[in-house]
Order: sequence, then structure tokens, then C-alpha cells
Amino acid sequence: MKHLGKTAPFRGPDGEILPGSIAEIAYLRLGGVDQWVMTRGESVANPLLILLHGGPGFPEMRLFRTFNAALEQHYTVVYWMQRGTSKSFDRRMPVTCLTIEQFMADLDELVELLRARFGKEQVVLYGHSWGSVLGVLYASRFPEKVAAYVGTGQIGEWAAFETASYTFVLAEAERRGHRKAIRELRAIGPPPHVFWDMVVERKWITRFFGIVRGMSMWRFARITLGGPEASVFDLPNILLSQLVTPKVMWQELIGVNLIKAAPVLRVPVFFFLGRHDRVVTPETSVAYFDALQAPSKTLMWFEESGHEPPAEEPEKFNNLMVEMVRPVAVISPVRS
Repeated sequence: MKHLGKTAPFRGPDGEILPGSIAEIAYLRLGGVDQWVMTRGESVANPLLILLHGGPGFPEMRLFRTFNAALEQHYTVVYWMQRGTSKSFDRRMPVTCLTIEQFMADLDELVELLRARFGKEQVVLYGHSWGSVLGVLYASRFPEKVAAYVGTGQIGEWAAFETASYTFVLAEAERRGHRKAIRELRAIGPPPHVFWDMVVERKWITRFFGIVRGMSMWRFARITLGGPEASVFDLPNILLSQLVTPKVMWQELIGVNLIKAAPVLRVPVFFFLGRHDRVVTPETSVAYFDALQAPSKTLMWFEESGHEPPAEEPEKFNNLMVEMVRPVAVISPVRS
């Protein structure tokens, strides 16, 4: 059963719906699969910002709505749940369609729909974790459609961050003298890991550091399932999507190396990195940043953040998106 959800319109001081605003949710047919898309913005004249969530299969819509809704004043924000994720998870969907190339095709269909509807030549892409792979590869293939690319939890070489993450969490387990963690982590050994070994490693990262730094699992769950756009009935699909989708894609994912696959991006690039990221360790993101060629590239550190800077330091993230990224997008061409 699909749970579309609701989203409140933008209203002016008189209580009337704000002219030129948009607040709507729909299932769009992308790549032959119904995919959940919410579009919100105070003015459709603003640049388009597409959010590429992590995982694959990890919905972050409610995190962004909770901490970064202020961006809807400055962008037309497109919240897309990718195929195989939460509201876009369909048990009837063949798992053979869960490939990077198919996600790229889905994103291109979405971009084309948005460009045509809003009369824009280009979009801003924000990619987090797995979404940073999708965003970089898309910007590399279709630079003419991308005004700017922003990455957090930015992946460069997948195998490199897996190795660094495992080394760190094992050292932390030993520092804490946590016998169970030490036993389990030593049992799986260093990467390359099969999918279920990776799950063990991520379990201990989550227990030691949390999904969002400083946020309890209880609060994280309440945010994820709260709000009018979400529903407790989404929970089964959320759980399934975080198991099925990354498991199917795992062997392809661990072979990703953007240093080789996308050494040049012909768009302005911004990396917003959490200093304390224990999943995609920041030194591996910096290695890609240093190797990357782009017309302009900017690296900003979030000193109090781990893997989710938009939720951990939202004011800083929102300000940078408005003051640093938006001016680049505003000068992008408009379709005649």
C-alpha cells in the first residue's frame, strides 16, 4: 500500500496560499517504477535543488525537512525517494533493476521533467553518501544540466573508506575494551567485506557514534516516522529497503572509484565534510577532492559533524547553501 502523505502549502500573512509557491507530493513514473517525489518552495523562480539521499535505500527526507526546511525559501527543493527506498519500495520490482546505471537513468528522467516544468536549464544536485556517487556520476555525464554539485559524506574510492572505517571502529572497540565488538570485528576481518560483514561493522559504528552525532536512536526514529509527509506505515518498507537494496547492489558499490570514473567535473563543486565522519572517513573524501579537476571547487569543514552535517550543524549548512551555492545557481541559464 502506498502512503503518499501530505505537505502544508506556503501561506502569506493573510493566510492565503503564497502566489508562485509550490508544495506537492506525487508518485512519478521514472524508469517504469512509481517513485515518490515531494516538491516544495516559496517561489518557483528559485533554483531547483534535488536531494540525493544515501544508502542506497536510506530515506533522509524527514531529516532534511526537520533541519533544513529553511532552504525552501531560497530553492525549489525536490525530495526524491529513489527506487527501492521507503515509499518507493515495491516488492514486485525485479531486483535486477537495482543498478547504478538504472539510478542514473531515473535521475535523468526526473531532471528532464523538472527542467520542462519549471523552465530551468540546470539543477543543483546535493548528494549524501551513496547519493554523492550518484550526483558525481550524473554531473560528470550531464554537466550541461547541472548548475552546481554539493556533496556530504562524499565518497571517492569506496574500498578506501571501507578500509579506513573498519580500522577506526576496531581501534575504538579496543580502546573501550569492548569484548563483544572486538570479537565480532576481528571475526569479519578487514575489507573487502560481503554484505553481512559490512552490516556488522556498521552496527558498531552506530552503537559507538550514532547515526547522527549526538542524536539518540529514539529521536532519530521519531523524526524519520514523524511529520505529515511520513507515516508509521512506512516502517516495513523502510526496513526492507535498507536490507534489500544495498544487499543487491553491494558488489557493484564496493567497486566504485570516482577518482578514476569521474576525475573531471565541468561544474562548480562543493564538498561539505564532517570532521568526525566515521562511515565515509573524511581523509578519503579529501583524497578525491585533491585529485578532482573542476572549474571551481570548495571544501568546507563541519567541525562538530559526523556523517550528517545538514542535521548536525544545520544553521551552517543552510547558510552555506544560500550564501555560497545559490549565487552560482542563480546565474545558470533559463530555458527560453
